[in-house]
Amino acid sequence: MNLEDLEKVLDQVGKDKGIDKALLISAIEEALLTVARRQYGVRREIEAKYNPDVGEVELYEFKTVVEKVNDRDREISFNEAKQMQSDVELEDKIGIKVDATYLSRIAAQTAKQVILQKVRDAERELIFNEFQHRKGEVITGLIRRVDKGAVIIDLGRTEGYMPLKEQIPEEPYNSGDRIQAYLMDVQLTPKGPRIILSRGCPEYLISLFENEVPEIREGLVEVVSAAREPGVRAKVAVRSKDPQIDPVGACVGVRGSRVQNIIQELKGERIDIVPWDGEVTRFVCNALSPAEIQKVVIDDENQSIEVVVADENLSIAIGKRGQNVRLASQLTKWKLDIISESEMAKRLAEAKYQMSLIPGVSDTMALALYQNGLIRVADVAETAADVLATVPGFSLEKAQEIIAKAKEVLASGQANTAMPEEMLDYKTRKGLKGHSKEDEKSSGTESSSSMDSIEAKLRAELAAASHDKTKGSGQ
Repeated sequence: MNLEDLEKVLDQVGKDKGIDKALLISAIEEALLTVARRQYGVRREIEAKYNPDVGEVELYEFKTVVEKVNDRDREISFNEAKQMQSDVELEDKIGIKVDATYLSRIAAQTAKQVILQKVRDAERELIFNEFQHRKGEVITGLIRRVDKGAVIIDLGRTEGYMPLKEQIPEEPYNSGDRIQAYLMDVQLTPKGPRIILSRGCPEYLISLFENEVPEIREGLVEVVSAAREPGVRAKVAVRSKDPQIDPVGACVGVRGSRVQNIIQELKGERIDIVPWDGEVTRFVCNALSPAEIQKVVIDDENQSIEVVVADENLSIAIGKRGQNVRLASQLTKWKLDIISESEMAKRLAEAKYQMSLIPGVSDTMALALYQNGLIRVADVAETAADVLATVPGFSLEKAQEIIAKAKEVLASGQANTAMPEEMLDYKTRKGLKGHSKEDEKSSGTESSSSMDSIEAKLRAELAAASHDKTKGSGQ
């Protein structure tokens, strides 16, 4: 195998492929060594070493110097070794140069394949390391083709892969068009690194705002979170680190110029920019904009929030096919249940009716039980007396008495009777009839109504009862 002038070849390949020269030399040494062992056998101790002075890889076979040779593949006689190296001693190892020109053409072809494979592996590793460090960046390339729904993008030294789920629906992807996308991940596959790109992830939207809004790049405004339904609608929560800067105004720009540039890039995707707030109730109200919120009930244990809206605002809060509440939930990281005032009034009325079936339970007690999550007779019957005694207006003795009576009502079957419709006022009945099936399905929850007057009266009675209980315990 003629390996002269290898120095020039190594320099050229290293320059063209961007591969370290030392790595190429190591690959050639290993390849030639593999060929030599196939040619001469694995028992012989052969090493390959690149000699920069002559510009070729040299092969050396090492043998142990002995008095009497028993294994010609591993040993050499002392007299023979003395002729090669005058200061040799017994048990020394002597290196004998092997003439590489005697290697067969097949062996040379094998070496070539090994070298090419090493070069390919080195290229893949370089590409992987380069793009691994660029994760989270927005990169630009040319669309090459669409393969089984996935868009293949030319990034120069390699190709990017944008799966169908990471694309903007109905966006045209024509061969030769320039496109930008968010670098989500770099995966190692048997065919080399796979660069996963996305135009549909929330991180891409955040990156577009970072590129478009100088205040974000300078750290004066921060994009806290984002939620998207690609190509349709998105919500972005922003906050300002400088009290003199309006974060929403900074992102919108003069006459909406900044956000319009982003909307154009996202093919008309509607973007709601909402102010972030450390108070979760305010943040939820902002996230559900443009709907007006009447009341918010937080369940910290289940990380969920019940949002009460006016009947006329129910469809706005839920959005088309539940889009508004779904994006708001993703934005705030809280589970949101949208309920109309009519449905809330119905729920309260049903709870009052259920509690009224238990002898000795007043309207004030019914509201107290309702506010503690006890809305049916069965709930009261299954509650421990010491737990019920913690509800305002209940002593331990009263709790035991109410639980016993609730069990009697449950056993009689009275608890299964439906609430008379007359218990609902006209406005509530009208509001409930006005809700569409789609609204109820989209919200994933119930809906509610004008219960302020009912609840206010009961709250006043409850507060008075609680005050009397505290005063009595003090005496």
